[in-house]
Amino acid sequence: IENDPNRAPPCDENVCQLPDCFCSEDGTTIPGGLPAKDVPMMITITFDDAINNNNIDLYKEIFNGKRKNPNGCDIKATYFVSHKYTNYSAVQETHRKGHEIAVHSITHNDEERFWSNATVDDWAKEMAGMRIIIEKYANITDNSVVGVRAPYLRVGGNNQFTMMEEQAFLYDSTITAPLSNPPLWPYTMYFRMPHRCHGNLQSCPTRSHAVWEMVMNELDRREDPTNDEYLPGCAMVDSCSNILTGDQFYNFLNHNFDRHYDQNRAPLGLYFHAAWLKNNPEFLDAFLYWIDEVLSNHNDVYFVTMTQVIQWIQNPRTTNEVKNFEPWREKCVVEGQPACWVPHSCKLTSKEVPGETINLQTCVRCPNNYPWVNDPTGDGFF
Repeated sequence: IENDPNRAPPCDENVCQLPDCFCSEDGTTIPGGLPAKDVPMMITITFDDAINNNNIDLYKEIFNGKRKNPNGCDIKATYFVSHKYTNYSAVQETHRKGHEIAVHSITHNDEERFWSNATVDDWAKEMAGMRIIIEKYANITDNSVVGVRAPYLRVGGNNQFTMMEEQAFLYDSTITAPLSNPPLWPYTMYFRMPHRCHGNLQSCPTRSHAVWEMVMNELDRREDPTNDEYLPGCAMVDSCSNILTGDQFYNFLNHNFDRHYDQNRAPLGLYFHAAWLKNNPEFLDAFLYWIDEVLSNHNDVYFVTMTQVIQWIQNPRTTNEVKNFEPWREKCVVEGQPACWVPHSCKLTSKEVPGETINLQTCVRCPNNYPWVNDPTGDGFF
């Protein structure tokens, strides 16, 4: 950033005011100047990649309609969905239940450098294209697909954020902040980031962008944070490689919860790939036990979506007021039937994915071709 003559200026709180702009010198300031004890503790659970038969049951088990926030509404999560192998009727049902659907690219290109160096147009095809596919095949019409997370958490520098402004995305959740106490609150990108660009050869934005950053605070994975020597943190829970048992995971969750709750109540992000919980029943048991325990012991802890966090930051409400906070009461408890019991199972090909026939499940009618980067609607027009 120091070499960019057009770099974003440091945070100026006189200019940067809610609801449109939020920044602070070191990123730890509570929005609206509320005292920490009055701030509802927000926890964001996110899952990355395709939603399909491998993980639908897991999501149903976690979000079973019995786990409620203190305002009486079902707990909610955010899903960063990539395209290949996604069952769009399941995405439609997840959205109907009040969870947030965000984009995680069409191709999930395995070449990490691709994302670091992609052009604005590459980013638009991958992310805005993914939004077109989701809106069409999961029949999401309420303009709620507003979040982006890059594959492998590879930040795309100014190109990614320029694309997000041009395509009217609200927030990114790709940038990792190094483990810090207190942890960081989300911020807008009008001013420079309040932390260093963290990660191996990451390309962070240097200029000013009209986008929120739902920064990924690293989690502390030490067994005994008071005595253990320093260990680097981890952003995705499943990359915290020293968690080997359910008990360790339970202690890890409690310790990181306390770190946020007892300091500045910055939202606690728990970021997963479904397979990690699915392949380790012990971890899943510990996770569900912990969620239930937190909900029963606290009347100020809410499991909310990324967008709901931003809605709170834009309009901070105390713990007492937040029970009636409208944006958190949307789709409070969802009853009723799924959009379709038996989705269309479309066996499709695309010139862009030669030699493969891919199954696309959707409640709307089948397209001519498997949707892909240059043909997100699947109409076959390039």
